Amino acid sequence: MTAPFHWIGQRAPLRDGRAKVLGAVRYAPDIKVPGMLHARLVTSPHAHARVRGVETAAALAVPGVVAVLTAADLPDVPARHRHTLLLARDRVIFAGQPVALVLAADEAAAEDGAERVFVEYEPLPAAATVDEALAPDAPLVWPEGLPGETGEAAAHGADVGGEERPLQRSNVANRVHFSRGDVAQGFREADVVVERTFTTPMVHQSYLEPHAVVVQPDPLTGGATVWSSTQAPFYVREQVAAVLGVPESDVRVVATPVGGGFGGKFLLYEPLVALAARAVGRPVRFVMTRLEEMIAANPAAAGRIHLRLGARKDGTLTALQAELTFDAGCFPGAPVGIAAVLLGSLYTIPHVDIRGVEVLTFKPSTGAYRAPGAPQAAFAIESALDELARRLGADPLELRLRHACRSGDPMIHGKPWPGMGMAEVLEALSRHPAWQRRDDTRRAGRGVGVAIGGWPGGTEPAAAACTLNRDGTLHVHVGSVDLTGTTTAFALLAAEAFGIPPDRVRIVTGDTATAPYAGATGGSKITYTVGAAVMQAAEEARQQVLAIAAEELEADPADLEIADGAVRVRGAPDRAISLGSIAAKTMAFGGRHAPVFGHGRHAETTNAPGFCAQLAEVSVDEATGQVRVERLVVVQDVGRAINPLLVEGQMMGGSLQGIGWALHEALVYDEAGQPLTASWSDYTVPHVSHAPARLETVIVEVPAEHGPLGARGVGEPPVIATAAAVANAVADATGVRLTELPMTPPRVLAALRARRGHADG
Repeated sequence: MTAPFHWIGQRAPLRDGRAKVLGAVRYAPDIKVPGMLHARLVTSPHAHARVRGVETAAALAVPGVVAVLTAADLPDVPARHRHTLLLARDRVIFAGQPVALVLAADEAAAEDGAERVFVEYEPLPAAATVDEALAPDAPLVWPEGLPGETGEAAAHGADVGGEERPLQRSNVANRVHFSRGDVAQGFREADVVVERTFTTPMVHQSYLEPHAVVVQPDPLTGGATVWSSTQAPFYVREQVAAVLGVPESDVRVVATPVGGGFGGKFLLYEPLVALAARAVGRPVRFVMTRLEEMIAANPAAAGRIHLRLGARKDGTLTALQAELTFDAGCFPGAPVGIAAVLLGSLYTIPHVDIRGVEVLTFKPSTGAYRAPGAPQAAFAIESALDELARRLGADPLELRLRHACRSGDPMIHGKPWPGMGMAEVLEALSRHPAWQRRDDTRRAGRGVGVAIGGWPGGTEPAAAACTLNRDGTLHVHVGSVDLTGTTTAFALLAAEAFGIPPDRVRIVTGDTATAPYAGATGGSKITYTVGAAVMQAAEEARQQVLAIAAEELEADPADLEIADGAVRVRGAPDRAISLGSIAAKTMAFGGRHAPVFGHGRHAETTNAPGFCAQLAEVSVDEATGQVRVERLVVVQDVGRAINPLLVEGQMMGGSLQGIGWALHEALVYDEAGQPLTASWSDYTVPHVSHAPARLETVIVEVPAEHGPLGARGVGEPPVIATAAAVANAVADATGVRLTELPMTPPRVLAALRARRGHADG
C-alpha cells in the first residue's frame, strides 16, 4: 500500500459469511406474518393472445383458497412499465404473463387453485424475433403507443443519452446514433477491413434465490410494509406507493438479504402483491418458482452487432462502423445506448459511426444483468480487433495498448473519459507470465486470447450516520443493500476514518422508514457513493468525540488521538478517557454533552470507470467441439482495494459468469415465442467443473479521484471481457472465428467442419 493505512487493504472475511454458511440468515421466503396468504400466478401459455374470459369458480372451490384475483379486481393502472403491467386485462404479450392470482392459506392450496383457473384465449400473431418485429406488417406489441422505461439503466450508470423515440408507431422503442469524423474517408484510408456480425442471446441472471416478496397492508393509511428480496428498497417504496396511491412515507420497505441478484432484482411483482394484499385485507406472500423465473423474469437483452473495423498496414486504426440491434422484449429498456457508447469509446479511432436500435418483441421484458450491454459490446469490438491484429501480423495486446483511451480522451458521445486505468491494466497483463510465455502454451487444440472491457461506473446521492455507544462500539447506519460484501468494506472505511479497529464497528442496515437514503445496489457504485458518506459520517463523529474529550481532559483537540479504545493526550497516555465513557456522558440525566451523531452526505456526479483485462487459455476438442477454459487471468483496476479478499471474489465471480456467457447460457424461444429453456435442465448454468483449473487475479490500483481513499466499483468489469477472451483463444487454437454466443460444442464443431470443407475446396 502507498499510504499508512491501518485497516484498509486487510483481507477481511464477509461479516455475514458464517451466518450464511450455517443457514442462519433469514431471506425473504423465510418471512412469516400472522394471517399470511400464499399467492400463485396463473400465467399465459401464449406469447400473444386476446383474453376472452377467466373462470374462477373451480379454483374457489378448492379447500384453503381464499380469493382468485383478476384484472377486474384491481385498479386500472396504466402499464407504463413492466412492474405496472399487473394482471392481463384484454391481451397478453408474452408467454408467462400473469392473468390471475390465486390466494390461499397454504402453498399447496394456492397451487391446486391455480391449476383450476380456466382462461379462454384467442391466439394472435406474435413477432418473436427482432427481424419479425421490424417487418412492415408485424403485429405491434403496443399498438396504442409506447410505454416508458423503468429507469433501471440509469441506476446502473447505463443512461448515456442520445435516445430518439420513433414518431410513428412501430416495434422500434428507441434509436441511438453517435459519430465523429468521416467514416467513409476512414475506410478509404484503411488497408485492412474486418467485417463481422456478432450475436448474443437473452441470458438469465440465474440467482439461487428466486424473486420473493411479503406484503402486510396497513388498514389505517392504505399503505403497506413490504419485505422484498430487492437491490433497490427506496425504488420499491416509490413504485409501490405510486400504485397504491399513497404518500411514499406510508410504505415501508424492508430489504431482506438477497440470495443473488446481479441486476435482476430491482422490482418486478411487488406492486401486484401490494394491491392483492390491500384487496383482501391480509398479508400476502409470493415466491416465484424456478419455472416462473425462467419464463417471466427480466433477463439480459439479446443483441446483434454488425461491425466494420479498418486499419492501415502499420496498425493505425482508421474507422469503425457498427449497427446494433437489441431485443428488449415487451417493454423498452434494453441497454443499446451504453453498448453503443462503450463500443465506440475504448479506442482512439478518428472516424466512427455507430447506430443502435431497440426493438420490442413478444417476449418477457429485459432488465439489467451485471454491466448491462457491455458484454455484448466487448464480444464484438474485442473479437474484431483480435482478428484485425491477426491479419496485420500484429501483437494483439500491443495493438490495444497503442490505441487504448486515456483519461481526458473523448468518448463517442463527446464527454471526456474521467480518470481511468485502461492502459495500466493492459500493461499489467502484458507483464504476466501467462502472456509472456504464450508461445510455450500454444499447440494443437490449445490457444491463448486476450480482451478488455470497461464500465463507466454509477453515481447516485447517498447518506450515512454514525453513533457511539456505551460499549465503545461505533454503529454506522446505512440504507444500501449488501450484495457483495459492501458492509464489510464500510466497516474498514469507518474504522480507518474514526480510528478504532474494524471489530469495534457495527454496520446497521435499516429499512426505508429508518435508514438514510442510498441508491440501488447496481452499477458498481455502492462503495463509491455510500462508502464516501460513511467516511464523512465517521470523521464527523470522530471530531465530536475529540471535542468532548478535549473538554473533559482540559486539552487541545489537536493534541488528542484515538487509540486502544480511548482518547488520550499524545505523549501522556495516562491522560485518557475511554470511548465508552465518552458515550456514557452523552447518554446520562443532566449530561452536558450532546450525543455523538455523525452525518455523511454525498452526491458525487463524476463517474469512476473500472477496466478489466483477461487472458484465456483454452483447449478445443476438434472431434466434439468441446471448449474448456484451462486458465483465466483476470487483471482489474479497482482504484483502491479496500478489502482485497472480497475484491478478488468479485473478480472471480464475474469472470465465471462471463464463462457462462461464452460457452453455456442462452434463453431460447421457438417461432411462436414459446420458451424452450424453462428450467436449469434446459438452461445450462456453469457448474464448478466448468471453472478453469487455474483462475488468477491481479489487482491494479489507479486511485479514483473522488472515490473513498481512491476506491472504484468492482462488480461490473470482470464479466465484460470473458466471452471475447475465450472466443479469441478459440480462434488462436483453431483458426476459426466464432461470432455467436454461447460457443456450444455443436456450433464449434460446425465451424470446424466448415473450415475443413473450405480447405478441401
